[in-house]
Amino acid sequence: MRPFSYLRPTDLSHAVSALAAEPGAQVLAGGTNLVDLMKYDVAHPTAVIDINGLPLKEIEASDNGRIRIGALTTNAQVAYDANIVESLPLLSSAILAGASPQLRNAATTGGNLLQRTRCYYFYDPATPCNKREPGTGCSAIGGVNRIHAILGASDQCIATHPSDMCVALAALDAVVEVVGPDGPRDIPFLAFHRLPGDHPERDNTLLPGEIVVAVRVDAGRFARHHSYLKLRDRLSYAFALVSVAAALDIEDGRILDARVALGGVAHKPWRDPLAEAEVAGKPPTRDTFEALAERLLAGAKGQGDNDFKIPMAAKAIVRALTQAAEGTPQIQSEKRIR
Repeated sequence: MRPFSYLRPTDLSHAVSALAAEPGAQVLAGGTNLVDLMKYDVAHPTAVIDINGLPLKEIEASDNGRIRIGALTTNAQVAYDANIVESLPLLSSAILAGASPQLRNAATTGGNLLQRTRCYYFYDPATPCNKREPGTGCSAIGGVNRIHAILGASDQCIATHPSDMCVALAALDAVVEVVGPDGPRDIPFLAFHRLPGDHPERDNTLLPGEIVVAVRVDAGRFARHHSYLKLRDRLSYAFALVSVAAALDIEDGRILDARVALGGVAHKPWRDPLAEAEVAGKPPTRDTFEALAERLLAGAKGQGDNDFKIPMAAKAIVRALTQAAEGTPQIQSEKRIR
């Protein structure tokens, strides 16, 4: 591990100014990703800004049905919060599908948004990786790429975003609150993470010096018809090969609104609101869901080892939407796919 300075600010303005003043600084919250990256010699912060002393640990429910989740709330705190379980069960289910209980007790909401890919080559400084060292190449293209992207990739990077929580937040149209040198701003969740393009080293749209302070989500409409389905190599403590956050608003046998976000398939949680809009007014049937799956996966491209993800994703979308329509969501404590 390389030398770095350490600062534990006591207020948000101090944290922002410290982060902005040191270009090589990084924020420390739960540390479940950053500390690993430092140990692997992948991340080399010149300064670590520990924000755990800041008042960002509350979950607040407002009268208008909006829930605000502080950036330092732990994954476990969010997953088991009574308001989340009742109003946003899709979010609770997605969190419980990820990591282990020990990690969920430490990992934070803000850190979950900012966690980096689990691509083997990114974690191995001995191999070329455009995300870790721009301009060196992508070893996964033509290499071992079983876990890699089938959507939104570029010739610079085919890594995937690893979060489960973020897939649910994408489906729920969350908003990310950030504060930086120029003050606060809101970022729609679908605009927070980036596709790799020509700059795969950039995972998100945060500006220099900005810190995530909270996530806002409107509660209610999808509490009845939802499901988070995660397909992986083992049933616990594994990242998704394909995951699906499905949410439906159904009335009188017709779909009023459909939300489908995919994980494990792209550099960011994958959604296509235009494809979702096409099922409005249609019955929640297998034919409807298969047509939506086909549209969502239009343009999907395998890299050889991960070709299987395309048919797997199509079947997972139909399965998750069927579970959501029937009101029988995947139960994360069950060691089987429903």
